Amino acid sequence: MNDTAAAVAGQSAWDVLLFVAVPYIALAVFVLGHYWRYRYDKFGWTTRSSQLYENRLLRLGSPLFHFGILLVVVGHVGGLLVPESWTESAGISETAYHAVAFSLGTAAGICTLGGAAILIYRRRTTGPVFSATTRNDKAMYVLLILTICLGLGTTVLGNVTGDPHNYRQTVSPWFRSLFYLHPDTDLILKAPIGFRLHVLSAWVLFAFWPFSRLVHVFSAPVGYLTRPYIVYRSRDQRLGSRAPRRGWERIG
Repeated sequence: MNDTAAAVAGQSAWDVLLFVAVPYIALAVFVLGHYWRYRYDKFGWTTRSSQLYENRLLRLGSPLFHFGILLVVVGHVGGLLVPESWTESAGISETAYHAVAFSLGTAAGICTLGGAAILIYRRRTTGPVFSATTRNDKAMYVLLILTICLGLGTTVLGNVTGDPHNYRQTVSPWFRSLFYLHPDTDLILKAPIGFRLHVLSAWVLFAFWPFSRLVHVFSAPVGYLTRPYIVYRSRDQRLGSRAPRRGWERIG
């Protein structure tokens, strides 16, 4: 029996299911689901924008949510993928790292939740926007907000009680071990229940991702960089905001 099999054998069936099987299933669905969606549902690959129905609340809630979630993603990438030993080698103490991560992470989480609250309020109170809301959208909002609340709540609670958990010694190495194909569930089981619930809700969100409007995250108007210019001309001399250059005045 190899080390991986021995480690798995030492865990309960629930531990293996939740922290080994669920992550791999979620990753497979995430990758294959996006391929299927792009291959067979290109016209559905959209956010189904509702800007035409209401713009005032959208201009406030959308930037707040998107910039907040962007900072959340950047923080998670750094916290999960960058080992603690690397930052220590770079001269960044754990105390300094924790202070920056907590302050920026809390601010990003509050901005994200604030923006989401505005967008949900807009979607619920604006008739045409509410009519365009599908059950899929509602499920997406529930999973997204639940995941953010669990992460933010666990982090804030640990710091308020004076006993913050160093997730870079438990959650982060467990997460990286999944990609080494050597999942170490002992690490994630050492994390508080709040972190484990946050992790599980995130995997469910990732599995649901390809089948929701969240696919627009992987869309970029790259074609606009090479698209030919669109030239607009008018026969009406009164139109246009720029006076004609000398020698190019209209004749007749």
